[in-house]
Amino acid sequence: MSKETIQIQPLADHQHAAWLPLWRGYQAFYKTDIAPEVSEVTWSRLLDPAEPMGAALAWDGATAVGLVHHIRHRSCWTIGDYLYLQDLFVSPQARGGGIGRKLIEYVYELGRSAGCSRVHWLTHETNTDAMLLYDRIAERSGFVQYRRAVK
Repeated sequence: MSKETIQIQPLADHQHAAWLPLWRGYQAFYKTDIAPEVSEVTWSRLLDPAEPMGAALAWDGATAVGLVHHIRHRSCWTIGDYLYLQDLFVSPQARGGGIGRKLIEYVYELGRSAGCSRVHWLTHETNTDAMLLYDRIAERSGFVQYRRAVK
């Protein structure tokens, strides 16, 4: 696999069988198990042009080796929307070849072409390998995330 042979393409409706193993791999990496019905809704939202969500796959020939999900949203701090890079995953056997960077650059270009003011994302503090890349291509915000389920 060469960095030059990797193609990043928007997700298409016939690619569920390529997307699902990467989505499950992402969940396994973060030691979580998202219910199948949630994944099915996610899949349909990613493909629905009325949704502010989207996705792309990284392809090495006929094999999908990475995914990225993104969500466009408003901000009170800028006129242009923000583009949240929610999920990024590269299959373990394809890591270290620049695919993560290519997927992020895809989202950067998507945000730029849509007039967004910012692309942003979170990662877990233990994801130190990925942070080596992130620290080179973005800046840390210094913010700490807090959350609480409201159900």
